[in-house]
Amino acid sequence: MRKALVAGNWKMHGRIEQNQLLVETLVAQLTDLADAIDIVICPPLVYLDQVGKMLNPDVIQLGAQDVSRFGQDGAHTGDCSAAMLADLGVRYVLVGHSERRSDYAENDQCIATKLAQVLSVGLTPILCVGEILEQREAQQVEQVIASQLIEALEGLDSHAVSSLVLAYEPVWAIGTGKTATPEQAQAVHAFIRETLASRYGQPLADRMIILYGGSVKAANAEQLFGQADIDGGLIGGAALVSEEFTAICRAAANSTIDG
Repeated sequence: MRKALVAGNWKMHGRIEQNQLLVETLVAQLTDLADAIDIVICPPLVYLDQVGKMLNPDVIQLGAQDVSRFGQDGAHTGDCSAAMLADLGVRYVLVGHSERRSDYAENDQCIATKLAQVLSVGLTPILCVGEILEQREAQQVEQVIASQLIEALEGLDSHAVSSLVLAYEPVWAIGTGKTATPEQAQAVHAFIRETLASRYGQPLADRMIILYGGSVKAANAEQLFGQADIDGGLIGGAALVSEEFTAICRAAANSTIDG
């Protein structure tokens, strides 16, 4: 059985006092789920040290929202290397989030390079893939997802691939209030698993954790996480509200027990 994972992406939100209150509340509310699911918080880079010192890693682990594509220290103003993230106690790193793809023109080659950097220092990448609305309406979902996966994983052996977490995020459902139906989300998750099976074998595909990210809330988490190939969520706005995030984590834990 795959262990569910819920990752909260704070995006560009947070202040020192707000962070302290939110993290203290979450640690207290989620302690009893420590054995049931994996929970990750990804604050902005400037707050990684503050948040990391407050977390109990047995309950909530620290994640980063991005990483430099450069591995060596040097003249890369504004960048933060994978080794630096590891030095701060980061365990998970988002790679290829749709906002990085759109706002910073990160292509699949750049994402593959970042993925390799994260793996090189023993951290766990959360590789994000997903289509925009025009691609869905043009019936290109599988084509887009397969291309993003294949390009990002190019050159990685099955051992490296098995250490990844994947996240399907339909871009049209991020921050819009729209959510893919559980059936739509399940169909893409199943396709991702089938794609992995065709390239790396069914046993590896069956072990892979695949998250759904796209306006997940307490109100829809149970239905989404109840789908056969959805193993948790990559949570945006709801991760900033302790009651919402806690409810989502409990829905993921319940789905693991039920499954």
